[in-house]
Amino acid sequence: MYRNDGFRELARQECLRLLAEVPVGRIVHTRQALPAVLPVNFCLDDDSAVLLRTAADSELAHAVDGSVVAFEADQVDAAAHSGWSVVVTGSATVITDAAEHERLVRTGPRSWVPSPSEVFIRIEPELVTGRELVGGRSLYGVHIPS
Repeated sequence: MYRNDGFRELARQECLRLLAEVPVGRIVHTRQALPAVLPVNFCLDDDSAVLLRTAADSELAHAVDGSVVAFEADQVDAAAHSGWSVVVTGSATVITDAAEHERLVRTGPRSWVPSPSEVFIRIEPELVTGRELVGGRSLYGVHIPS
């Protein structure tokens, strides 16, 4: 980020706190050597890993297992010209441990489109960055009238 660009850099803990407040984000992965972005519901695990739930035979589960992905969530108030965005970058893995899977069935995210066979995807929060738009400020910190 650039100084005076109207954004404030968020610390890791603030980013994680904000992520816990929203139910939907976007996972960014590679599909046929091109970027792919999918909206997903999610939750954070106790260790701040991002958890997703999807069909075991889904394209997403196969595409991200063992890959580095980005996960982004945000909240924007267009009328107030304010909001924030957080990006988590890290390795994604499909949970294969039976005990861990059972724990996540109870505590993890719920499927919006249930499937007979579901898996959980865990994204390790290796890099967590975020920024907040300071409402009503321009690129150079000048107030924008409503």
